[in-house]
Amino acid sequence: MANPILNDKALKEAAAAGYASGAWGPPHGSRSTPIPGGPVSDGPVSDWDSRTMTVEGTATATGVLFVVLLAAAVAGWSTVKTSEGEITSFPAWTLGAVLVGFGLVVAMRFKPQWAKYLGFGYAVVQGLVVGAISHAYEVYQKGIVIQAVGATVAVFAVMLFLYRTKIIKVTDRMRRIVIGATMGIMIFYGVSLLINLFGGEVSFLSSSNTSALSIGFSFFVAGLAAFNLALDFDFIEKGTEQGLPKQMEWVAAVGLMVTVVWLYLEILRLLSKLRSR
Repeated sequence: MANPILNDKALKEAAAAGYASGAWGPPHGSRSTPIPGGPVSDGPVSDWDSRTMTVEGTATATGVLFVVLLAAAVAGWSTVKTSEGEITSFPAWTLGAVLVGFGLVVAMRFKPQWAKYLGFGYAVVQGLVVGAISHAYEVYQKGIVIQAVGATVAVFAVMLFLYRTKIIKVTDRMRRIVIGATMGIMIFYGVSLLINLFGGEVSFLSSSNTSALSIGFSFFVAGLAAFNLALDFDFIEKGTEQGLPKQMEWVAAVGLMVTVVWLYLEILRLLSKLRSR
């Protein structure tokens, strides 16, 4: 699931909070003024990095996190036990791992200076979940994981092309619509999870449901995830232009990874429904 808490406004506020706490030093382009008549001092030594956010740096951070996620996915894949084409044991900790991952993202909203470390934690726990879920789908529908990965890469490339060529422009109105719809989906998924915990079921969310309503819903959610990519690209570009601190590259990288993971899982679910018709 994508994370609207990492939208443009929230990230700017997080950056401001980092400056205010002194964790990131003075804002880009500012300089301290000595007190008249006071001794000249460079002040306390800090580990603040005066460099600013770049597209290349964000791409590198994203690549590193995805390597960690893929390694964890391999481990998660191995936790699903099968026998004669049937799943005999699926790890019960996956729900807890999802909640831990969400908690790490929320923590990043308030402590963006910890994004690098929280991002590695998120990549590990989400990788374990993605690996386990992918294996479960692959057991019953051979080749579906490769198809989902290929489709995810294709959607990412298309959205990047559309954004870079300005065919898709991220306006304030578009941002509000996408974030609002994403929040609505998050709430709906949360309610559905509670229903499942109490023994109920929202039938059209199931991958085994191949009704037109169920497939249409999956198309909508996958499309929404794709438009969240445009918001991520926009933040990275604006963050670079506005000279946000170097540490924000990791925040943006995690935000991008969250969106890609969500997109992959929704495509996986959609393909499963289409192949079952």
